[in-house]
Order: sequence, then structure tokens, then C-alpha cells
Amino acid sequence: MKLSDYAKELGISYRTAWDLFKRGQIEGAYKLPTGTIIVPNKTENKAEYVAVYARVSSSEDKPDLVNQSKRVQAFCQAKGWIVKRVEEECASGLNDKRPKLMKLLKDHEVTKIVVEHKDRLTRFGFNYIQELWQGELIVINEVAEDEKDLMQDFVSLITSFTARLYGIRRSKRKTEKIIEELKNDSCN
Repeated sequence: MKLSDYAKELGISYRTAWDLFKRGQIEGAYKLPTGTIIVPNKTENKAEYVAVYARVSSSEDKPDLVNQSKRVQAFCQAKGWIVKRVEEECASGLNDKRPKLMKLLKDHEVTKIVVEHKDRLTRFGFNYIQELWQGELIVINEVAEDEKDLMQDFVSLITSFTARLYGIRRSKRKTEKIIEELKNDSCN
């Protein structure tokens, strides 16, 4: 990367980065014959290791899990990314004891995790994972509007608590009714 990009990434001025380069304090930095200073990007040196994570809430949704996983893998293939690992898990998005996800997040070889929707990774706390995990999280279908995102969080919360209280089969009807009422309220 250019020295200017390096400075922006570190949050320092270009002049400070220039001084660091002149003193030899930027490891591997060099000057091209054109005068451009190049700083090796640490992530460029690390081989890309792409992992796909798919999750459904119950074992009844196993066919959906396989289809979700295939869609995410197809997305990666279309982007030209080589998927080296696929993790498929049946567990609640509120459950923080998901061994396959934990194993994936602890694997230092993984540089990129791709999921179909944010809530497939976790119902709540996505930003914490994104901030604390060292790699890149790719969400294929992101909600573009804050209001829709907030509504989706609310629906997720209701779905999760309803499922826990009434059981998954009975909760589906109630959740659909609540969602319909919420949609009607937001239209009015």
C-alpha cells in the first residue's frame, strides 16, 4: 500500500508516516523509482482463508441449513474466493455455547467468515464480534435502512422469546401474527 494509505490506516498524518519511513521504522517499506513509497500490507502477506458459517435454529430446519450453506458457498465462488472451511450448525442465535462458531472464531488461520445474514452469526452482539475478531466478516444480505434493521432486531427478539416460551411449532403461528401486526402498525 502507499505511504498515504498506511498513514490513514494508522490514523497518523502523512508527515509522521514520512518521518517514520526516513528513520527506517516501517518494516519492509521501500521507495519505487517514481518516488512512491510502498509499505507492505500485513494482510497481503497472509494467505486468504475463507470460511462459510451457516446456522438454523432447530434440527427440523436441516434442509434449510444445507441450502443456506450452498448459497453462501456459491456467493464465495462468484466472488472468486476459495472456501477452505464450511461450518453448519443447528442452534439458537441467542445461545452463546455454539461449539462450531467458537472454534471458527478462535482459528487464527481464518481470515474471512462469510454468512448469509447477520442473524445467522448471532442475534445480538454482531458488532462486538466484528470489532473483536481479527478477520473480516462478510454479510451477504445486509439490511440497508436503520428502521428495517431495528425492526428486524425487534422481530428476532420476539421470535426468540416466543420460541422459548411456547415451543417452536406453536410459536411460528404467533410470531407470524405479531409480525403481521407490526407491519400493519408501521404502515399506519
